[in-house]
Amino acid sequence: MSYTTQVTVGGSFDEAVDTTIAALEDEGFGVLCDIDVQATFEKKLGEEFRQYRILGACNPGLAHEGLTEEIDLGALLPCNVVVYETDDGDVVVSAVDPNRLVGIADNDALDSIATDVHDRFERVLDTVSTELAA
Repeated sequence: MSYTTQVTVGGSFDEAVDTTIAALEDEGFGVLCDIDVQATFEKKLGEEFRQYRILGACNPGLAHEGLTEEIDLGALLPCNVVVYETDDGDVVVSAVDPNRLVGIADNDALDSIATDVHDRFERVLDTVSTELAA
């Protein structure tokens, strides 16, 4: 059972990151954190790793609505979108499935919010896929 939805795209890794951030912004998300996993592993562990970025995406209106319904929901926020290189050199953009994520809370009041976020992430991935056709 998958907990993400993803697309493989063309273009460079940096283009994929920039295009993903722009598409998230178009859907009302800000990127609250941008974690460069490759640089972190190199600095903290002295280990090499593929290019891999974790983008912590948040739509303030939807986050407010969700936290109003379930105060502990903040433990699951922000929603992560990752961009990474595969062993074959392809670039993948992967977003958490908010329906699966919010399912942990077992609160029906969050279902419509999760569906909204899911639909927005699908549009983000469609945009990235279209703009960076593999």
